[in-house]
Amino acid sequence: MPTASTIVLNARALERTVARMADEIVERADGTDGLVLVGIQRRGVQLADRLATVIHSREQVSVPRGSLDITLYRDDLQTVGPRPIVGKTELPWEIDGKTVCIVDDVLYTGRTIRAALDELADFGRPARIMLAVLIDRGGRELPIHADVVGRLIDVPRGGRVDVGVMELDGRDEVTLAITADAE
Repeated sequence: MPTASTIVLNARALERTVARMADEIVERADGTDGLVLVGIQRRGVQLADRLATVIHSREQVSVPRGSLDITLYRDDLQTVGPRPIVGKTELPWEIDGKTVCIVDDVLYTGRTIRAALDELADFGRPARIMLAVLIDRGGRELPIHADVVGRLIDVPRGGRVDVGVMELDGRDEVTLAITADAE
């Protein structure tokens, strides 16, 4: 089946979106004191790094950041295969009493975020947890919502949102792919 692909955010629009999200995170966290950014592997880590860079340039504060690999916390782990590839979880500081902002690229069913919350709980008890996502595509299966959303996209059944970041994909871009029968 043929797939039609539409650019939702080009490199410049993605940069502006991340800058706006950084401002909103700082505003919702009442500043940067005790703020920690935690990206979900893979593209959430790169987005968290970019958010931290924007926050540093605007607030002159280096916000600590880390990463979560939620592979072993997935509720569908048995379907992944006998040897899942597990990435790096890095939280090199205490999260107790902090405002932790989980960062991911696309929010869909909510299951990735549920797994991230489960893993984060193994590291301590933050005062508050926020969620920032570049794209909210709807389609929730769990009662999870993002506090900070870069862009809300209505994705038809069978559609897909692809986020490309320069560090991993050689391009900064968000595309919406729709198969011919999904239209």
